[in-house]
Amino acid sequence: QVQFVESGGGLVQPGGSLRISCAASGFAFKDYAMRWYRQAPAKEREFVAEIGISGRTTNYADSVKGRFTISRDNAKNSLYLQMNSLKPDDTAVYSCNVAFGDRWYWGQGTQVTVSS
Repeated sequence: QVQFVESGGGLVQPGGSLRISCAASGFAFKDYAMRWYRQAPAKEREFVAEIGISGRTTNYADSVKGRFTISRDNAKNSLYLQMNSLKPDDTAVYSCNVAFGDRWYWGQGTQVTVSS
């Protein structure tokens, strides 16, 4: 079955950087676009970034454009999110996502907290 294990979250000061990872299994990772979403307390889940199967095509939410970089390593079945210039508003649980038509799968997520 589809499984994701996110890691790399933690507490970081405003302006700092963090790199989170997602290890995928149970499907042909290299054949699917992948996404990062995040959910802050008492807020709806929101799209963060997307990457195509080769890694050459990316798309970002306006709120993270220019600060976050999504990447993937198909040999390792892994997805990454490099987050720079972090702000308190970036505090959330970050989860990776894949969609097979109308079936969507999510990981448990990794907590990112931006605070001084």
